Amino acid sequence: MIGIDLIKIDRMKRLIERFGNRGLHKFLINSEIALIKNPRTAAGFWAAKEACAKALGCGIGHECGFHDIVLSKTSKGAPLICLSDHVTALFNITDTSVSITHDGDYAIAVVTLESNIIKGKQ
Repeated sequence: MIGIDLIKIDRMKRLIERFGNRGLHKFLINSEIALIKNPRTAAGFWAAKEACAKALGCGIGHECGFHDIVLSKTSKGAPLICLSDHVTALFNITDTSVSITHDGDYAIAVVTLESNIIKGKQ
């Protein structure tokens, strides 16, 4: 399953200017906020979470909330994505992968998920 999302970095900049960390807490947990260096990073994290929800096919909502998707980084700075036990079990996820990039005014993320569920047999 694949999901992709695009966000204008200025949208995240305005959210941070208006609400500060309180705005970030709407979609990030403390360990993720600690990784945020600027609106560009925050926008990439937003895009990654939205892309993940799209890959799941449910969007952000009852089955999967923003805090069910957790981002971190490897020692080399590459992004990692993990799902809550609830989401992993519900969708039978066996592997995750994420790529985040920035170009000009935009942040883009692609997420791939692997599942043991056979299409159409959920």
